[in-house]
Amino acid sequence: MCGIAGFCNIKADYTRDADRWHKVLGGMKKALRHRGPDEEDEFLVPQIGLAHTRLSIIDLSRGHQPMTREKLGTSYTIVYNGELYNTSELRDNLIRMGYLFKSHSDTEVILIGYMAFGIEFIKEMNGIFSFAIWDDNNKSLCLVRDRLGVKPLFYTVKDNTIIFASEIKGIFEYPDVKPQIDSRGLSEIFGLGPAKSYGLGVFKDIYEVLAGNIVLFNGNGLKEIPYWSLVSAPHEDTYETTVEKTSFLLYDAVKRQMISDIPICTFLSGGLDSSLVTAICAKELGKLGKQIETYSFDFVDNAKHFKSNSFQPSQDRPYADIMVKHVGSKHTYLDCDNLDLADNLYNAVDARDLPNMADVESSLLYFCKKVSAKTKVALTGECADEIFGGYPWFHNPEIMALDTFPWSKNMDTRKLLLSDDLLSSVDFDGYVQSAYEKSIAETPRLAGEGKTEARRREIAYLNIKWFMVTLLDRMDRCSMYSGLEARVPFADHRIVEYIWNVPWDMKCPNGVVKGLLRDAGKGLIPDEILYRRKSPYPKTYHPDYEKLLGNRLLDILSDSNAPIRPLIDEKKVKLFLSSPSDYGKPWYGQLMAGPQLIAYLLQVNYWLEKYKIELV
Repeated sequence: MCGIAGFCNIKADYTRDADRWHKVLGGMKKALRHRGPDEEDEFLVPQIGLAHTRLSIIDLSRGHQPMTREKLGTSYTIVYNGELYNTSELRDNLIRMGYLFKSHSDTEVILIGYMAFGIEFIKEMNGIFSFAIWDDNNKSLCLVRDRLGVKPLFYTVKDNTIIFASEIKGIFEYPDVKPQIDSRGLSEIFGLGPAKSYGLGVFKDIYEVLAGNIVLFNGNGLKEIPYWSLVSAPHEDTYETTVEKTSFLLYDAVKRQMISDIPICTFLSGGLDSSLVTAICAKELGKLGKQIETYSFDFVDNAKHFKSNSFQPSQDRPYADIMVKHVGSKHTYLDCDNLDLADNLYNAVDARDLPNMADVESSLLYFCKKVSAKTKVALTGECADEIFGGYPWFHNPEIMALDTFPWSKNMDTRKLLLSDDLLSSVDFDGYVQSAYEKSIAETPRLAGEGKTEARRREIAYLNIKWFMVTLLDRMDRCSMYSGLEARVPFADHRIVEYIWNVPWDMKCPNGVVKGLLRDAGKGLIPDEILYRRKSPYPKTYHPDYEKLLGNRLLDILSDSNAPIRPLIDEKKVKLFLSSPSDYGKPWYGQLMAGPQLIAYLLQVNYWLEKYKIELV
């Protein structure tokens, strides 16, 4: 994995003041160095500057970027972040066409594929990626993002110049691009956060390349071109065939994503999804006489303080123990204490450039740092619940009937601690409702589908476009901030396309949650795991953690210069801190309850202060 950045102005000549623009590219590289600590370089010609930082995974010695190749006297240059999982097939086809390669890197395959077929080649790619290609002959810049948005790519346009980067912080290295936030940004933070509207970067005038889209920038300006989207169609396979195809797609996705010139590991919670990924990895490595490395995560003293609830019915460790024994992995248990969890709230903001999932994010960041000390590539079980319908809002009729985002059903909790001035000046409810209705209107429909099935399709679309993306962003920033590449086999677009049209009575046969996936995984993992009730990513239940957060928030309230002060109500906050938290009633997803609301406000204050954000 890598970090990419750059700027382009078709009428400019950056080489006239090359020292200045190389310095800007140097700042961009420095801002993104955590994404690629192994190698870095830059590229500057009259109309464009490109920067790249590399985390070496494939073809360690010859995959240098920016990479330039020529065809018929025209040069093409790429900076690329990602992994292409069908590299060998695509390379073989290009070789048969007469193209020659200087490396075994997927970067070169993408570049030469573009030279051969143009942007149509992107449709042949299976992987996670964001990249920029400069076509010197046509004087055009092409920005591309993978189908599901696993890899990030942000941009802004200023004075006929497009500035882009893997992370927003890279864009702020460009002269006179300043962090600002307006009422729309405040609505994103307090109304939708830690989610955000796809296509937006929350900061004023910062955008992201949409998943499955191309941004083409040339002398005619900027044009967005979609190359992939979900399509609704009748599902004609029998249940037995559906199970067989699902099993094949999952196994193939995991096997492809194991490609690496360095050792890989898996994150193993003991839940269904991570256990399936781990079992497949272990089986494939076993064929080579190798042992899989696995990691599981928990919190200090959680066994003592854990409180079972409808969202989190059981702890993970006993089930992780079963899987470790089953696959014979070399396993490491990692624990995070209260202080590390709280301190990493701020590092998580540094990684995401935005307030985020509070300690759900800071803990993952902490764990990724520990894992990255031993390896650079990890496979995870993320995204299965969004794709196969594992969350409560797919099953609970009352939640399904709500005319809003099902994981964030109550705006009152979100607004509970905000100041009256902010509440009177920003229509949070209207903004959230508009964002929700936009996505509902976009949902690909299937003619003749019943009302309940159509509603589940809407919820599935919301999950893929919103909830899943939030978790993918979390995984990318936490891992890449630590120099670790996290791969997500369930986010293979072939799985998403196929399961999208599988009817609910097959996804959830006889009322068994994710029954299709369980049947597809028979024989791979023990029945105790295969039929385990879902329990989300762990969080701490230690009472001292909430006290630590509360004291930090009180310290902020005592500082008249704290940037969050005008946005929250001191009396409301103090009353909230004096009341016991309800861990079983989250305000976002299944994990973010009372303590996470405090942690989120701490993140907002740090974000406003660190980025010196101007409210406009």
